[in-house]
Amino acid sequence: MPETAALVRLLNDLFMGIEVKAFQSIGLDAANAAENALKVNQAFALELLVAAGLIAFFLIVRLTLSVEKPNPGQQVAEMIHEFTGSNAEQIIGHGYERFQAFVTCIFLFVVINNLLGLIPGLETPTKSPFVPLGIALLTFIYYQYYGFKEQGFVGYMKHFAGPVWWISPLLFPIEIISHCARVMSLTIRLYANMFASDLVTLVFFSLIPIGVPVIFLGLHAGVSLIQAYVFMLLAMIYLSQAVAHEH
Repeated sequence: MPETAALVRLLNDLFMGIEVKAFQSIGLDAANAAENALKVNQAFALELLVAAGLIAFFLIVRLTLSVEKPNPGQQVAEMIHEFTGSNAEQIIGHGYERFQAFVTCIFLFVVINNLLGLIPGLETPTKSPFVPLGIALLTFIYYQYYGFKEQGFVGYMKHFAGPVWWISPLLFPIEIISHCARVMSLTIRLYANMFASDLVTLVFFSLIPIGVPVIFLGLHAGVSLIQAYVFMLLAMIYLSQAVAHEH
């Protein structure tokens, strides 16, 4: 789409200008600096657009809150809040409210990026592995931070050692590897499903451009919602395990 291409060019001009100046400051000439600068692709541009859209949506809802006459945006926000809150209460339990904003943002960000592939001319940002990887890394850092914050360094490390002290030397490295593998698991699950969904839809559009592809657009929408929901649930599970205190 022309608008997306214009956004990509704008972001490239903005970020590459900063990178070129940084490269030039260490002695590279302008040509080499421009060649070595990272390029912004459509996936990155779209996820920035989604993030900006979500921020704008929440700001508008916050500024127009009304108890007597809630507007449609507020009603949608309340339904999302109730949906994520009910899931968080069941999985995380007591004190889930402080994590609800994070898991809600994760859910909305993933589902909107997934659904962008339904718009002709746009690719699904989450079929690019770097987008799911970024979300997975953020989730990993977030729940690890709260694990250390809630239980302290020693208390949180006990989670990795297991319940029996004499097998802790074996369990500790296994648990560390298992936690690191969660990043890979979150990334590959979201990336592989969205890539496959996009590919199937594209294949049927190329074979039968009318009628039949609508079925696969519906399938893509279903996969998008399910994958966003699964990602949110896994984030909640990891948080619940990180902040749980042993009794």
